[in-house]
Amino acid sequence: MITYGTYDLLHQGHVNLLRRAKALGDYLIVGVTSDSFDKERGKLNVRNNVLERVEAVKGTGLADQIVIEDYVGQKIDDIQKYGVDIFAIGSDWEGHFDYLNEYCKVVYLPRTEGVSSTMLRAESQEFVKLGIIGTGRIAGRFMAETSYVNGVDVVSAFNPQAVEAERFAVQYGIHPCACSCSFDDFLDKVDAVYIASPHLTHYDYAKCALLAGKHVLCEIPFMLSGREARELYELAEARELVLLEASKTAYCPAWTHLLVLAKSGVIGEVVDVKASLSKLMADTSLREFDRQQAGGAVTELAPLCLMAIIKLLGVNYKELRFYTKLQNEVDVFTKGEIIYGSSVASFTLGLGVKTEGNLVISGTKGYILVPSPWWLTNYFEVCYEDRNKNKHYFYTYQGEGLRYELQEFVSMIFNGRMSSYRLRRKESMAIAEIIGNYREGENTIILA
Repeated sequence: MITYGTYDLLHQGHVNLLRRAKALGDYLIVGVTSDSFDKERGKLNVRNNVLERVEAVKGTGLADQIVIEDYVGQKIDDIQKYGVDIFAIGSDWEGHFDYLNEYCKVVYLPRTEGVSSTMLRAESQEFVKLGIIGTGRIAGRFMAETSYVNGVDVVSAFNPQAVEAERFAVQYGIHPCACSCSFDDFLDKVDAVYIASPHLTHYDYAKCALLAGKHVLCEIPFMLSGREARELYELAEARELVLLEASKTAYCPAWTHLLVLAKSGVIGEVVDVKASLSKLMADTSLREFDRQQAGGAVTELAPLCLMAIIKLLGVNYKELRFYTKLQNEVDVFTKGEIIYGSSVASFTLGLGVKTEGNLVISGTKGYILVPSPWWLTNYFEVCYEDRNKNKHYFYTYQGEGLRYELQEFVSMIFNGRMSSYRLRRKESMAIAEIIGNYREGENTIILA
């Protein structure tokens, strides 16, 4: 027999279902959904990660074998692979899996009334009271995404210009009185903050929030120097607080799977990574073109490209070079080269120059291509010399993608995790250090 589930917050209903499935035969295989598969299906309220959920199922003593469900269509593959006679699932899925009758017998089992993971999450009444710092463009997009993540409630917003905070509150249904306050009063009302303010304010706001005992999710560019990033991570660790860089691509399902494939050796040894990102903007009066507000292609666009490079090749690079074209002292085009011991990477960024916007990962056996816009990863190809071996991967990229970073942030708070494997502290610090090196003019050639 085989059955599947998420098994989040394992409860008596799960145990009863597993026991009923076990009674149908002599060997029970239990499929536990992976974190990435849950996110791909838009299931963002899962409290326990896949390792915790596997251990919980194992602890029941009812599973003879546990497998990880990681993709659509895997049920048919598993049924044939393991020679399954009976597929069992809860009666709330009545009729949904009838198509599997072609491969084995399908049995819908009665569920235990009055208990579910959803109910347990609701009854726990665990909510992170979140405050938003900064009420500009991305803050509005973030507000729309919060409704897709359980366990978080936006209770306040802060902007030094009170009228802007009140406008934001009215627009997004926050009580205006919650936003008309000093920064200290704002911090008193929240458990955690999302920093979406101008780049140069990230460090001060994050430090103040951490000193006040608040968890911090900070938009990119996270920090503008490695020193700032290192100081804040050390402060967060000392106070046992979550500090997370809001690099949405790092937390989306497709990118997670791509990274696993690349690391597993499907294209051999990775020897070259090329990432590009551009955003042509006609209005040069915007913040992106203001040197006094840390504008420019590197600060605006580099964090995502650097995240990809560092996740693939690591933090121990040997050389770093920049080639940049300036307009009114702001870089409108920058190309960077990062040299490792046995590999090389490059990133191309443009605010006044248009690039392809794709990601190419070259290996000794093949390459991975993520078409533009690669940072909104929902499709990629694994390609070989023999085109018959090529594989295409499709994913759903939900909304603006900000829900992925928020879900990881909330999960870390609830589960007491100070670091995320999807973007580790040392990787975040390395990104900030490279941006800081550019801002200091190190190893930089100015193009005419």
